Amino acid sequence: MKILFVLTSHSALGNTAEKTGFWIEEFATPYYVLADAGATITIASPKGGQPPVDPKSELKEAQTPSTNRFYKDLDTIDKVADSIKISDVKIEDYDAVFYPGGHGPLWDLANDKDSIKLIERFYNHQKPISFVCHAPAALLHAKAENGEPLVKGKHLTGFSDTEEEAVKLTKVVPFLLEDELKKLGAIYTKGADWSSYVKQDGLLTTGQNPASSGAVANLLLKTLKGDKYRNNVLVE
Repeated sequence: MKILFVLTSHSALGNTAEKTGFWIEEFATPYYVLADAGATITIASPKGGQPPVDPKSELKEAQTPSTNRFYKDLDTIDKVADSIKISDVKIEDYDAVFYPGGHGPLWDLANDKDSIKLIERFYNHQKPISFVCHAPAALLHAKAENGEPLVKGKHLTGFSDTEEEAVKLTKVVPFLLEDELKKLGAIYTKGADWSSYVKQDGLLTTGQNPASSGAVANLLLKTLKGDKYRNNVLVE
């Protein structure tokens, strides 16, 4: 299994003086689920090089066994720091793509033409694509082959409006992800705030928040191993 991880290159949290980037747990947990299963993982970002880390994801209360493992894993830290540019990715080299979240994707991956093209090509070549938390923002401008929004009619989830309100960023972010997915015709559902909630619809797997990252990775792993799912139900 060869899997591409796509991280944000955006570091400014709107017009505030604070920083953002990718959420460490949403990278580390899926990374180790997939790597431990034998996957070869490559990391990409819009600008290449070191993707910015959301400082809040480094706080004590945000740590998990996977983040603690990551901080000691110098090889993976170096791999992240040396991410390739999305524009240099050849989709034939990969079996799937995984987008971790953090608030950064709301600003860059939502509009990045190379990322949008990558998602469309993976989807059209029947390769699974997975997103966690704010990362489904990367789907907003992707189109299906018929020209309609790729998310239209798809069962999806992502960081909810109530969770955005809880972190007091509804007036800072450029848009509310839940609202935008619904506007495009996605069948958006969510679980309880901060609890694990995942939806799978064909090639698309989405997780609501950081607590969902491991479940998304495990669903992707099952898909790559040949299990077929529809709305989280195994199809024989």
